[in-house]
Amino acid sequence: MLKVRDIISEIEKYAPLSLQEGFDNAGVQVGDVNQLVTGALLCLDVTEAVIDEAIQMDYNLIISHHPLAFKPFKSLTGRSDVERCIMKACKHNLVIYAAHTNLDNVSGGVNFRIAGLIGLQNIRILSPQKNTLLKMVTFVPEAYAGTVRNVLFNAGAGHIGHYDSCSFNLKGEGTFRAGEKSKPFVGKAGELHTEREERIETIIPAYRKSAVTRALLSVHPYEEPAFDFYPLDNEWNMAGSGIAGELPESEDAYGFLLRIKEIFNVACVKHSAFTGKPVRKVAVCGGNGAFLIPEAIASGADVFITGEAKYNDFYDVENNILLAVIGHYESEVCTKNIFYTIISKKFPTFALHFSNVNLNPVKYL
Repeated sequence: MLKVRDIISEIEKYAPLSLQEGFDNAGVQVGDVNQLVTGALLCLDVTEAVIDEAIQMDYNLIISHHPLAFKPFKSLTGRSDVERCIMKACKHNLVIYAAHTNLDNVSGGVNFRIAGLIGLQNIRILSPQKNTLLKMVTFVPEAYAGTVRNVLFNAGAGHIGHYDSCSFNLKGEGTFRAGEKSKPFVGKAGELHTEREERIETIIPAYRKSAVTRALLSVHPYEEPAFDFYPLDNEWNMAGSGIAGELPESEDAYGFLLRIKEIFNVACVKHSAFTGKPVRKVAVCGGNGAFLIPEAIASGADVFITGEAKYNDFYDVENNILLAVIGHYESEVCTKNIFYTIISKKFPTFALHFSNVNLNPVKYL
């Protein structure tokens, strides 16, 4: 029988929590993940109406994009919607889980889904993450180097952009003296031993460190394998904020915005002054993405689409780019489909349901 933690595990394999921004609170918001799961309700935000919907359906898992417990609080008295939601979830033994900026930042996440809906090609991360890569170095007897490399690759090491199985290998000699209580794979206790070895260097995302270490230890023949991790300052172009891409062919800017309005079911597209240029290169960021305007301009994009922007942002873009704001909810409602795809691929018969509650707090007259 499936447990709640099994469903959550699949989401976190796709969008590791370590990819979330420092201000975020993605992950389990409330509830016991070790209970059997009866079904999952998928939504953008958690409200009392959503919790009531889950209770009525006898589903004990709610998966949202925005965290319910985003701001800290010191008591649970029911004085706010968030507190009432948490109290009701606890009373009915519900689990509430959120995948927020980790789902924004991961390759294949929110912005990739938006880019796919628009039809962008040659897409790349607009603002890649830094300080999220490690270099792993280990030393292996020559005869076992191939086996160790393959196991490391299968555990998630060696990915650079669109390449995998990447490593650097150098042959040399290793020396060691085994202690009296040791059981050396080669050499004898108390004697200095020299062994022909390969130094293997490979790149891993920091969140794969534990998995790669376990994989290494499972096949390395030495009783005490030597391995090191070095932090890298490199940008990781497989995770980060926003997306930049290209349309198959140029479009008139006005017609393009009309198409965006239809795709995302937007009641009103707010935009800066038209630049007089057609649209070919497009930058996007779901939610509150105005902080990426400088990166969008630097990428050479003709238009930047996001969910929120401030009044002055429409001035500040000047004639450098067309800024189009489609609404926070409208830009991220597609997250429900991402959750559905992740879970149904692994558990095709599991009960999943899109919330029928209209969660958009912004109304248009």
